[in-house]
Amino acid sequence: MAAISLPLRLQRRLFCTKIHHHRAHTHNQWNVKQITKSNFADSLPEINSHIMCSDFISISLKTTGSFSSPWHRVSPFDTPDVAYLKSKHAAEKFQILQLAVCPFTVSASKVTAYPYNFHLFPRDELNSGMPSYSFSCHTSYLTKMVQEGFDFNACVNDGISYLSRAQESAARVRMKNPFLAKDIVESTSTPGVADSVFVQRTRSRVKNWKNACTDTSSTDEALVKSLRKLVLGLEEYNSRPCINIDVCSERQVHLVIEMLQEFADDLVPLIVPAKGGGTQAVRVVLTSSKEDRDLLQMELQNLEDEQNKKIRGFREVIDLISGSEKPVVSHNSLNDLAFIHSKFLAPLPPSMEEFTCSLRLVFPQVIDVNHLMKEISPLKKVTNIPMATSYLKNWFFAPVDMEIPFPAMVNEGKIHGHNVMRICQLFAKLCYILKLAPNSIQSNEKNLASAIEAYVNIFSPYFPGPQEPTDEDVRIWTNNTRKVSCQDLVFLWGFRYRMSAGMLKSLLQQSHKVFSEEFDVRFVDKSCAIVVFWEPGLSNTLLDVLKGSSEIVGPLREMVSEGVRAASYDTYNRVCRLGLWHENLADSLDKALADTDHPSDSDSVTSSSNTYWCHEWMINLDEL
Repeated sequence: MAAISLPLRLQRRLFCTKIHHHRAHTHNQWNVKQITKSNFADSLPEINSHIMCSDFISISLKTTGSFSSPWHRVSPFDTPDVAYLKSKHAAEKFQILQLAVCPFTVSASKVTAYPYNFHLFPRDELNSGMPSYSFSCHTSYLTKMVQEGFDFNACVNDGISYLSRAQESAARVRMKNPFLAKDIVESTSTPGVADSVFVQRTRSRVKNWKNACTDTSSTDEALVKSLRKLVLGLEEYNSRPCINIDVCSERQVHLVIEMLQEFADDLVPLIVPAKGGGTQAVRVVLTSSKEDRDLLQMELQNLEDEQNKKIRGFREVIDLISGSEKPVVSHNSLNDLAFIHSKFLAPLPPSMEEFTCSLRLVFPQVIDVNHLMKEISPLKKVTNIPMATSYLKNWFFAPVDMEIPFPAMVNEGKIHGHNVMRICQLFAKLCYILKLAPNSIQSNEKNLASAIEAYVNIFSPYFPGPQEPTDEDVRIWTNNTRKVSCQDLVFLWGFRYRMSAGMLKSLLQQSHKVFSEEFDVRFVDKSCAIVVFWEPGLSNTLLDVLKGSSEIVGPLREMVSEGVRAASYDTYNRVCRLGLWHENLADSLDKALADTDHPSDSDSVTSSSNTYWCHEWMINLDEL
């Protein structure tokens, strides 16, 4: 689909958004259900029902920060891999305090939404050091949250805790609670001599133990019974006789469970986890009847469910969304889903490719409204939801009727979780304008309409769009759209005094013939500038010249003598791969060049050269 551009005399038309009269009349009065630890368990069945009946699920996060320094932000000239590494760094450093989830359906111009805002806090419920000992906070983020009425006391005391899937596995090992052994398929392999001896001894032991437990004719004295109990290893589990069979491998676990099938159905095998992982023993419990066996299994299942809720916490909601396989709608999906993966799934993998593969196993379809916005030409540079909504309101007719069936709530001026509703609304409006027809999706279908499918699972923040060719060039926005390879970018730093981009460009033009061709200069942060050459190969020429400095004249020669340094995009890429997240980019580049344990620029290969450049998005030094 081609991008929509507006004629000069386009008549302004009202962007119609209607809210039912018994609902709220403004965004600040949207009825978003607030979920804390106190009402989380009771709300889960309702949340599950709304998720399963929805067409889409929008998400929105409120975190304690997203970047510590200006250059840590994802920039237009970042490749997808570099953008991912920056999002990974933020997700590992900062914390989610609120996560809003909104299952919604779209029918023609009507959106029916069920917004929930979950208050989270990484409390160590199990005294195991998980999910987190500490996290960072950015003062501006906390200030904004206070302005929105955020209650930090309630967050700490009544926030919902959680463990990721990886942390859950570790927690189960630490807790060492036995659990029901799953049914196994009889092995077709021929057992070895050691296996046969192990099975025979275990069978004899279980047989003697069971006979001793069921023998009611014995008149032995209490001392004899105690000795027999000690010799046979008689114990009790939930007031039922049991015996522990130590095992050395998962193979022996399989053999024990397979052997127990030879006995009557009154034996229930349990797995006892080992402290360091794996299985320590198989605990065999003797029940008195089929009803008693069913009762024990139900007790164990209820105990496991209760422990699961305590261990997983909010991750139950993530698992519900994942299990539904409904499309997830987000704004800035790379950042949001990096946070979600880090906190609720597993540690983030080292590369963008591994991240997307891992994420698709959990969320098969993700739609970022940013990429829909780019189909409307004036919105290509807009990343702000209110700004995009305001523009659409002024220039497009897109009637969207927002229905929130929740009863009216007392919000006390608080606007927690409202951004997730704005995402729903913006998504519906964009689909209406772009004629993507999201209402063609039926609840019993898992496939998106082909028009929307073109925007699914695009995690690069500055993706050009489904209709634009993808190659190894980067796109630079000046007055006109231009493309350049990221290999034609050079980073400069080490300036003695602060200067503007225009001043630096003027000095460079006086210094070498390489600057007689067209080029551009912008500052990435207050310590480092980036030079963009429009003619291929000039960046390498400049780097070679700076190494010798013999052909340099004028101001640049003086700057080099004062300590100005230069590096290629590969060095910048290596900075991010090595996690050199210093406050100033210049310090990180110095560290990367000084690191002799890693390959130099000539040995480094940038896996993707697709980046984007926009003058308006570069840092304004006056704001520092």
